[in-house]
Amino acid sequence: MTGRHDLSDGEWALIAPLLPNKPRGVARVDDRRVINGIFYILRTGAPWRDLPERYGPRTTVYNRYNRWAKQGVWLRVFERLRQMSPDSLHLIDSSIVRAHQHAAGGKRGVRITPSVARAGD
Repeated sequence: MTGRHDLSDGEWALIAPLLPNKPRGVARVDDRRVINGIFYILRTGAPWRDLPERYGPRTTVYNRYNRWAKQGVWLRVFERLRQMSPDSLHLIDSSIVRAHQHAAGGKRGVRITPSVARAGD
């Protein structure tokens, strides 16, 4: 069973070559399934513990998300998508994601102003 927003074959063909491929001793959970799980969490805002089983073990999905972030994989993916469709990604707006007030040591009642940057900058 696939989710309605899972990657299409064309989208997967763009992203797959950018992923690290260092197999370890244990058989890996399918990268496409893991990426669909990561996108599910990012799209819905659900906690990792609520990840549907069809995406594999939540710890695997979470750990791979973090590992790939540290390795710069997500930056390469966004850069590749920007190259393929330069008109589709114009800006990143911090108002999309709200952090808890204690996340940055902010005081209660402080207004956070969204910042906007061009994707190519």
